[in-house]
Amino acid sequence: MNTEEKNPQTEAGTDPQTDAEPEASQETEKAEKKDKGGFGGKKAKAEKEAMQKKLEEAEEALKKQKDQFLRTAAEYDNYRKRTEREKAAIYSDATAAAVLEFLPVADNLERALEQQECSVEDLRKGVEMVQAQLKKALEKLGVSEMGAAGEAFNPELHNAVSHIDDENAAENVVAQVYQKGYKIGDKVVRHATVVVAN
Repeated sequence: MNTEEKNPQTEAGTDPQTDAEPEASQETEKAEKKDKGGFGGKKAKAEKEAMQKKLEEAEEALKKQKDQFLRTAAEYDNYRKRTEREKAAIYSDATAAAVLEFLPVADNLERALEQQECSVEDLRKGVEMVQAQLKKALEKLGVSEMGAAGEAFNPELHNAVSHIDDENAAENVVAQVYQKGYKIGDKVVRHATVVVAN
């Protein structure tokens, strides 16, 4: 074979390697330009630093919010415990005040039982005095009696155990009281047990 014979592809200039070389160099130039101003360049570095700074600020703000939340939760827990203690103390004080009103009544009942010789009349008089003392103690606590014959029947205040036909009483009126009711202000402590006339 003659060395002077040339490859027909070389003569025509269609060598795939030589055509690929200019394309590769163009890609390299584009990549270098991209590195200068793209993802790996100064602009990307500045953006990364800005994002890092924002992230740190957000983390710091989150930390402050978390601390504030924990502080508020602790304050609320302390408040709840304190109010529970205060409520228990108020209840205890109110109970003590109520008991204090009834102690003289209990003392007088004990004295009555200690009497060896006593007439029925004296015993009755003593019981009446203790009853008056008890009513006075209840009044001091704001307790009032309710349920008397002749009152209009009210299911919010009275508990009807039976009905009777009574020509002398109006309809739906308390004819008889079996057990008095009591209330403190508007709150019913015990309903009056009554018989209602039809």
